[in-house]
Amino acid sequence: MPRTRVLAPARVRATVAAAATAALLTPLAACSSGGSPSAPDGKVRPSADERPVTVTVTPTGERVPAGEPVRVTASGGSLTSVTVTDAEGHRLAGKVAADGRSWVSDRKAVPGASYEVTAATRTEGGTAKSAKAAFTTAAADEVNKVDWRPGAGATVGIAQPISLVFDRPVRNRAEVEKQLRITTSNGTEGSWGWIRDWSGGDRVDWRPRTYWKPGTKVTLNAELNGTDSGADGGWFVRDYTTTFTIGARQIVKVDLDRHQLALVRDGETVRRIPVSGGTPGGDKRSWRGTAVLMAKEGTINMNSETVGLGDAYDKMVAYSMRLTWSGMYAHAAPWNARYFGNANQSSGCIGMSDANAAWFYGQVRPGDPFEITGKDTKGVVAPGNGFGAWNLSWSEWQGKSALR
Repeated sequence: MPRTRVLAPARVRATVAAAATAALLTPLAACSSGGSPSAPDGKVRPSADERPVTVTVTPTGERVPAGEPVRVTASGGSLTSVTVTDAEGHRLAGKVAADGRSWVSDRKAVPGASYEVTAATRTEGGTAKSAKAAFTTAAADEVNKVDWRPGAGATVGIAQPISLVFDRPVRNRAEVEKQLRITTSNGTEGSWGWIRDWSGGDRVDWRPRTYWKPGTKVTLNAELNGTDSGADGGWFVRDYTTTFTIGARQIVKVDLDRHQLALVRDGETVRRIPVSGGTPGGDKRSWRGTAVLMAKEGTINMNSETVGLGDAYDKMVAYSMRLTWSGMYAHAAPWNARYFGNANQSSGCIGMSDANAAWFYGQVRPGDPFEITGKDTKGVVAPGNGFGAWNLSWSEWQGKSALR
């Protein structure tokens, strides 16, 4: 029998095996050509570049503590813009970081407010989307308020400070001072200083290194809303602003030993006036140093009991110009006429004739400095007794800033 017939089954087995192998490979080739493999549940998964951006907002929740900036961060993509708006439509401004991963508000979240946050994002693959969040802040238990000088639109003298008096204690002085911004038209150098007001309250004043240059435009922006005063002080819940202008260079020089004052304007003496200052040797003496004209109060009632001098006087006084909170004025004092230019016999004020007082009252303005000299006085005007900051050296004044 021919042996060639036994080879046929081997060839058949090889052919079948090859066909089976081809059948197994065909499905794998078809999947790889289609791109992404199918998930077990049949849903198509996004590529890594198109996965949603994860946005995180702090603070979050209801009645969270105020006084912190709003922070927004992104992972798996970038922020293109962030809008934070309160219920009244006011926005908290801020800027997206250069890497697009974070945003921080310039201002702090204020007490008792509701905020909505909208974050525009971009995936790694370039798809633009957005995310929203919301939170509320707890209301303020206590509110701190501010009384400030000078008023908006005023024209004041060359010694006028910017003065803020608080009705509650300020413990976080550095944080408060950071929110106070002074802008001048000529880059005037100056400093804030914390002092005790005559009323007993906390107070911060800003004075230039030297007297203001006439014509200077000055703006205060006190962005205090959302700032915590500290223990027992409460929160600030509003901002404050004022803009004013510096007038002519006027200095009132008062010589109590010679019993006269001189109004000096732009370096020239305009007029000399005979006066009578406070009586030597006791509580009726005048103050010395630099006082600043605080206000022109016109005709007012002066009662000695309000300044601790018993029943020495109680009368209406014309052309009254306040120099200190403790009660020193320049004013008309016709009852003291025989002492003008000769002796100091007042109860602490700087008195002059009706005619001279009327003229002088029309010439001076709040903010004009009164540079007072004399041997027998009660002492130098304190920083908080009116605007006495000029009686400190520049380095002493700078040392009263909470940021130095």
